[in-house]
Formats: sequence, C-alpha cells, structure tokens
Amino acid sequence: MRMSQLFSQTLREAPADAEVVSQKLLVRAGFIRQLGAGIYSYLPLARRSMTKIENIMREEINAIGGQEITMPVVHPADLWKETKRWYQIGSEMGRFKDKNDRDMVLAMTHEEVVGDLVRNIIQSYRQLPRLIYHIQTKWRDDPRPRAGLIRVREFTMKDSYSLDADWEGLDKQYRNHYQAYFNIFNRCALPTVAVKSDVGMMGGKLAHEFMYLTPIGEDTLVICDHCDYIANRQVATFRKPEPEQEAPQPLEKVATPDTKTIADLAAYLDIPEARTAKAVFLAATLTEGAEEVQKFVFAIVRGDMELNETKLTNALKAKALRPMHEDEIRMIGGEPGYASPVGLGLEDRDDVLVVVDDLIPQSPNLVAGANEAGYHLKNVNFGRDYKADIITDIVSAEAGFACPECGSALRTSRGVEVGNIFQLGTRYSDDLGCNFIDKDGQSKPVIMGSYGIGVGRLLACIAEEYNDEYGLIWPITVAPYQVHIVSLKDADYAASVIYEQLQQAGVEVLYDDREESAGVKFNDADLIGIPLRITVGKRGLQRGEVELKRRSEKERRPVAIDEVVEKVQAEIAALEAEIMAKVGPVAYRV
Repeated sequence: MRMSQLFSQTLREAPADAEVVSQKLLVRAGFIRQLGAGIYSYLPLARRSMTKIENIMREEINAIGGQEITMPVVHPADLWKETKRWYQIGSEMGRFKDKNDRDMVLAMTHEEVVGDLVRNIIQSYRQLPRLIYHIQTKWRDDPRPRAGLIRVREFTMKDSYSLDADWEGLDKQYRNHYQAYFNIFNRCALPTVAVKSDVGMMGGKLAHEFMYLTPIGEDTLVICDHCDYIANRQVATFRKPEPEQEAPQPLEKVATPDTKTIADLAAYLDIPEARTAKAVFLAATLTEGAEEVQKFVFAIVRGDMELNETKLTNALKAKALRPMHEDEIRMIGGEPGYASPVGLGLEDRDDVLVVVDDLIPQSPNLVAGANEAGYHLKNVNFGRDYKADIITDIVSAEAGFACPECGSALRTSRGVEVGNIFQLGTRYSDDLGCNFIDKDGQSKPVIMGSYGIGVGRLLACIAEEYNDEYGLIWPITVAPYQVHIVSLKDADYAASVIYEQLQQAGVEVLYDDREESAGVKFNDADLIGIPLRITVGKRGLQRGEVELKRRSEKERRPVAIDEVVEKVQAEIAALEAEIMAKVGPVAYRV
C-alpha cells in the first residue's frame, strides 16, 4: 500500500480526552476514530491488524475442532425471556421494538441463539461433541466506556460454544480452550495469566479470565508468589484469622460522638478495627419469577475488612445493588453512621435481608451501631443479639492477607481481561429444552461451554504493551504491514522498484511515497510502528545499498540493494520465530 493512497491520517497530538497510551497512539497513528462514547471506526491499518488477530483465533479454534458459523446481531427477546436473562440483565442490554411491536435484543453474547440452534439440530448422542464459533459484533451499553478500545459499547468478539453429552466432555473442551487461548495470546505476543473468576451474567459452575497485567486495568487480581494462587478479587478467598474465643459479655451502650467511620470509632474507643462490626446498607433488585422486587440489605462484615459486592450479589442472586439512601436507612429504624441490625426486629420483615460474613459468628463481643446518633453498643454477639438470613463469605481479599492454599502473604495487581471461558453446564439447555437421546434411549440436556475473546480490546492491549516515546512497536504477527519503506528525496524510482520486488515475494509493505520531508516520514514511521523499516536515500543508492532497521531497535544496518528481499525475509522469519518460541503447552490450573 502506498501511503499517498492510504485512507488514514496521523496526528501530532492526541485528543484531549484520550486517557491511556494505547488510545492516544492508536488515534494519533491513524488506526481508529471515535464516533460516539464507546463506539469506534477501525481504519485500514487497524482492520489489517484485527484481521490477523482474528485469523490467529480461527487457526487455534479450528485446531481443537471448531466449526465457524455466523449468528445474528439482532435477537427476538423471546429467547432471552426463556432463559430469564431478559429480566436479570439491566440497562446494559440493548432493547428495542421492531415495527410489529415485538421486543428485540442487540446481541451481548450468543448463548440463547446457540441454544435455539442446538434444540433444532442436535437430537442424538451421535451428534456430540461439537464445537462452533463465530467472530461477530456485540453491543453492551456500558454506562462508563473508557480508555479507548479497552472498555467500549460496540465491539467484535470471537465466541465459541462447546456442546457435549457429559461433564467429562465439557472438561476436555474447556481444557482445550484453556490451552488454545494461551496459544492465541502468545502468538499475538501479549503476556497473560489465567485466573479463576466470577461466572457473572453467564451463569454456570466454573470460569477463568485471561488477564493482561497492567496498571490501567480495572480488575484487581489477588496473587500468591509462593504457591502461584491467583484469582480475580471478585471471587478470591483467603485464610481468615481465627478470633480468640471468649464468653459473651452483656450489651453496653456507650457514647461515641463524631465516630461515623470504623477508623474514628476504633481510635475513640482505643480498640483494633477487628473488634468492630461494620454495617453496609444496600438496596438489591431481585428477580422472583418474571417480577422484579427490591429489598433492603444489611451486610455485616468485620471492621478491618471490606465488603465484596460481587460476592454479596452472588449470595443474594441479585440483578443489581445500589447504596441505600439515608431516608431508607431511617425508614427501617437505622441511623446512618451508627446503624446495626440489633434491636430492629429485621427477622420479621420480608423487605429486609441481613447477610453476615462467615467470620462474624466466630467473632465475639464486637462493637456495633446502637441505631442512635453518637452511640454504639459494646459486646454485640451474633446469634444472641441479631440473626441473619444468609451467612457466607462476603469480604474482599486484600494485599497482606493469608493465601487460602499455603498461608503466605497475598499481593494485588491490576489487569485487563482479554478473554474468558465458562463451564455453562446445563444452565441454558434446561431453560431452552436443548436435549438429546443418549445411548440408552434417555433424554438428557446438552452440556455447554462458552468462550470469548474481544478483538479490539486485544488490539489495544498489544498497543499498550508495545510502544515507546515515539509511537507503536507492533509484533510481526499482528502488525498491519511487515515492512515500511521510507523514500527520501530523489530516491522514488529505486524505492518503487524495491516495493514491487517485496510485494512479488509475498512481503506486506507500506510504502511512504508522499511528498513530505524526511522528518515527517520518519516520525510517522515510528508512530505507526511497522516492525521493519527500509530507508531509501540518494547517498545510500550511490553506494548500492539501503538502510534496514527494526522498529524495536536503534541500530540501522546497510543492506545491498540486490540482497534486500532476502534480508527482509530473513528478518521476518527471525521475528516470527522469536514469538513462536513462546508458544507451547501450559499447565492447567483450576
């Protein structure tokens, strides 16, 4: 491609609202342009890189038995109502009505459509196992799109779906994807780790996320360097301390003025925060049948720990959570900043749920709110002074807490989720009637798995990983072109000849034939980040040579004109070999 014909434009400055390096560079280098919040156009350079990423995905999923199909972006809502996700998913789902006033859905994912296909196609165990996939547009109306392609509303995803007759088959296909995903990310030269994660809106019994570790990530990972335990903080556990046991003491009301926080309370009473109970007040939207109901939630955790809303959401099977308003807290008898379940008779109310962390029943004589401004209660004991509807783990693992597997201190790191895999089991088969006849003539549900990778997010993460102060540095496997030819003054003819020779040899070439200064051309070459650069100039031609340079290195090497094709092919092969050397078997970790 000649740059004089390329539909693109480089920018000297990034947009003022660009937040992260990948966003700034992808815009400046002419890869993407924003249309609206979380909505982007992908220009030719980005499209070429994304096609390479998608083809890597195709190769790896085909290698484990995948068959590519294409499913619609627009779905009848009836399918989503059958699985109840129409009622369980909030405003993130794109809903609209067609001209016949029928409810329709913009695809967030395709489990429902796969289920509809399965119940119409799969009838016998002889048709299992199967693995289907597609690479298709998705829409999720995220209220807070950010960081360019890292968090968008419209995106392209590779999602595959495994279909099995038994759980052993699902486990095999799940493990195959686990390995295939590492192959994909390694072939894209992006370092990732696999972590156990929350199943979220997908449902099922097991899930892993593939994380690119970076400070810009919104996910927090909990890591043990001693035994390699790693999990998303949404689901991470830890060894909770064993409180010293002591006999329950009588309740004692004490004045605690201006102590609305746990830190203030502990300092005022001169006690550790671990001797306090913290109440968090939330309103939960729950689904009961086809109806949505709202209930108030008192979540009680020990004062030295933080509530994990994902764990709480899962415990409640809630559609959504929000903080309670102060007037709502007072309506059920509590006092903001000084509230607790003690003395409120909440066990007799259908509209209030009390959920306590499983460490609370083991922690005697805690200090909790007295439901009166400026006062707390000493010696509050679970079971005697209040009860709970649910007792379970609802606190977040933090740096320094004990690893659940070996007891060593945990640490935390930020990450971006670039892929996920789910063991769905019969979650969708049961709702959609996806059954088959087994060897014994019995009807059984098809056992499913779901596996996704966001193409644009993966592109952005690669850009985030590979750059310098001058611009992007693309790995050879996903670069829009392999070679960038820069033609200097009075060298256009020779540059055109080299351009044609490389193309005939099957090399992908971006040729800067524009009437621009050498400085502009070199700056744009660095900004765009093609792995190899050939500079064709008058002085070099007089010596019978051109200049070859890797974008990732400062060294510039002279190459004889009649050896250019051979040298370039050798460099490409070397760059590819460096990446492929990192592709190999990985240990599967549950």
